[in-house]
Amino acid sequence: MALTNIELSDYLNTLLKSNEISDYCPNGLQVEGATSVAKIVTGVTASQALIDRAIDEGADTLIVHHGYFWKGENQTISGMKKNRIKALLQHDINLYAYHLPLDVHSVYGNNQQLGRLLGIEDIRAVEQVKPLGVLMQGRLKHSIPANKLQSLLEGTLERDVLMESPSDKLISRVAWCTGGGQGFIEQAVDADVDAFITGEVSEQTIHTAREMGIGFYAAGHHATERYGVKSLGTHLATTFDVDVTFIDIPNPA
Repeated sequence: MALTNIELSDYLNTLLKSNEISDYCPNGLQVEGATSVAKIVTGVTASQALIDRAIDEGADTLIVHHGYFWKGENQTISGMKKNRIKALLQHDINLYAYHLPLDVHSVYGNNQQLGRLLGIEDIRAVEQVKPLGVLMQGRLKHSIPANKLQSLLEGTLERDVLMESPSDKLISRVAWCTGGGQGFIEQAVDADVDAFITGEVSEQTIHTAREMGIGFYAAGHHATERYGVKSLGTHLATTFDVDVTFIDIPNPA
């Protein structure tokens, strides 16, 4: 039996517990397209470039981490937003977006996936930070100098990584929050870790890292958030009779 877009919506909403998490955007089906789901493209952000690739792939469904209709943004559908939504509607493509639910999920979440990719052990949430799972902690298999952790991140994520730390500082316990999580650096300090990994950096983050004695790494918003939606797509491909392709649109941020 063919999978419908409503069945997929119900499945994803239940799997990712999207109704339990307060977010900055609507999670789930954001733009309705074809009723029958057979070809899914997954990606980080519903940019025009990703939509165009989905069209080229003949996809009927696009699942992303960063979708549309964010709190505080202009509500009119014009300009760039008009062009994106027009392309989805003209090609009858469903758009699903899951933001915080895909950050914090205990299996398919961006944080879980990044931790596993880096070989971090004893992965668990920092319980004082909500929603649970938005800030994670764990330990490396072996203590390594700060510059070796930088090299590990750069080799794994295939991009330059900003480090603020004495290069010889020994790192054993780490905390991390993918994407724009630099604001959690003080909570990472409170978790008594040696280093904090996130995607972005703000000017004040560097001062906090220096003054509070924690190693800090900005490894890229896009680069740290590729793996949740990719793993979710793999799960869907093995659960349903659908074709799923992850498409990475490079982004230096």
